[in-house]
Amino acid sequence: MKKLSAAFRYKRPEYSASSRKQKSNVDNPTETLLRIWRYMLLEKRLLFSTFGMIVVSSLLALIGPVILGHIVDRFVSGDFTAGDLLRLLGWLVLIYTAVAVMTFLQGYWMITISQTAVYAIRKDLFRHLQQLKLAFFDKRQHGELMSRMTNDVDNISTTLNTSMVQIVSSIITFIGILAVMLMLSPILTIITLLVVPVMFIGIKWITNRTRHAFRIQQQAVSSVNGFAEESISGQAVIKAYAQESKVVGVFRDKTRQLQQAGFWAQTFSGFIPKWMNMLNNISFAVIAGVGALLIGFGGAGITVGTIVIFLEYSRQFTRPLNDLANQFNSLYSALAGAERVFGILDEQEEHENMAKQTVSQLQGDIHFANVTFAYEEEPALKDISFSVRPGQTAAFVGPTGSGKTTIMNLIAGFYQPDDGQIMIDGKPLSELDSDSYRNRIGVVLQQDFLFKGTIMENIRYGRLDATDEQVFEAAKAANAHRFITRLPDGYGTLIGQDGGGLSHGQRQLLSIAKALLRDPDILLLDEATSSIDTITEYRIQQAMQVLMKGRTSIVVAHRLNTIEQADNIFVLQDGKLIEQGNHQELMKQKGFYSALQNEKKNHVSSS
Repeated sequence: MKKLSAAFRYKRPEYSASSRKQKSNVDNPTETLLRIWRYMLLEKRLLFSTFGMIVVSSLLALIGPVILGHIVDRFVSGDFTAGDLLRLLGWLVLIYTAVAVMTFLQGYWMITISQTAVYAIRKDLFRHLQQLKLAFFDKRQHGELMSRMTNDVDNISTTLNTSMVQIVSSIITFIGILAVMLMLSPILTIITLLVVPVMFIGIKWITNRTRHAFRIQQQAVSSVNGFAEESISGQAVIKAYAQESKVVGVFRDKTRQLQQAGFWAQTFSGFIPKWMNMLNNISFAVIAGVGALLIGFGGAGITVGTIVIFLEYSRQFTRPLNDLANQFNSLYSALAGAERVFGILDEQEEHENMAKQTVSQLQGDIHFANVTFAYEEEPALKDISFSVRPGQTAAFVGPTGSGKTTIMNLIAGFYQPDDGQIMIDGKPLSELDSDSYRNRIGVVLQQDFLFKGTIMENIRYGRLDATDEQVFEAAKAANAHRFITRLPDGYGTLIGQDGGGLSHGQRQLLSIAKALLRDPDILLLDEATSSIDTITEYRIQQAMQVLMKGRTSIVVAHRLNTIEQADNIFVLQDGKLIEQGNHQELMKQKGFYSALQNEKKNHVSSS
């Protein structure tokens, strides 16, 4: 048990950026196996002890048939006593008992080794996911990523538990049997070996298809998991648009694809034992027939005991090959999962390329110089240039899709521009350490995320070392304290994932409180009051004025009173900056901003 607990005192294998690039070819099974081996070496002493015991137990198992052959020869010759029988049977019992004990220990140790390796892989995978760029998650289903962390890693675990010992044992057994058979009778050995080329031709044909089939199966599993996760998360939309039957139909199609992929994977893998058993039976019959003929003609020094040994070894000769073939099926299944896991580990981390400058405080001077950015092919921002001075409040307005939220994401460092440069306090944002930089900014997104836990824990997420009193003050400033104290357990109220049990407005108030608690140097508010009633918004804005004082604030909002108070207003359209100035200056220009505001006023008055 000490060894089992020690298995989880793990040091992660270090991979540099260059070595990760060299390992990016996940279609190379040899490289994938080597990477799994590196994780197994975390329990190096236990691993080599296991392999040593496998060698000993495999060699001991080879002695049994020799003793049986000796008993037969002594019995046929009549030179045999009860004492001899008991002594030889005692050796057989001792040998097979030792083999059984060693086999148990091999399995026990291998479980420790495999669980250590899988623990390390899963830990590395989760840590690496936290370091990836946000763009990585934009193009992938969350359920598909979850499948890689669970199903694919579990696949590796199952294979390491069962296959590694069996593969090594089978190889040693095969070599040992071949050596003993050659010593006993080269003629019968050659006859036995005649089935090997036929065996390998069949195995090669099958395993080439098995590996491809298991890879398709793993992809189908990920597709089903991704769609299921997406459907569960989007239940409100599915029910609102009465699309239950369509979702069920799509899920049925995906599970049918998984069914077909699983059918072919299991069918091809099932061919191997049938093929091996057929060849094994043929080999058994041929050896028995040829051996009988050799004894009849009195040639080659063949005895009945030799035939018994050979028949037993002929069974065991094809068994390790059969076991190897079956285990390679499992190995290919694990490789398919490992390739998908290592595919994520090969993704470049957000701050991997260069040494970054840490920041302890920001003045809040922001400058965009000819910035162009595209999520896909069509640019979301086109040659944007502007400056926001320390302590200023800048508002970005424009139609949906004009690039407002994209600018927020770029300032937050979630993405890097395709062209141009973003400067923070006169330093390129790309050269700042992302962790220390984001510790000095506060972000309130239009759709912020709340974690499963208490309200106190969710607000404290803004600053983990904050006291309860500081959390209370932040909640009061965000106008959230009143509704929180009315809940059954107050700040200790447990909320579901993504704020389940709270209204959208209440969730947004908690997000604002979280940003207030952070006390940031740069504040990013992306439609922070979009889901809050007018009275609550007014109270929040009073608190925001205190918060924004002395800080650089970037605001995206449609409501007039938020925009009018900004020091600078930047008007975007189709990814281009078309106007800028304060509210009065822009209204005098009678351009796009003026038309937008007049349209809103007319809409409000008419409603």
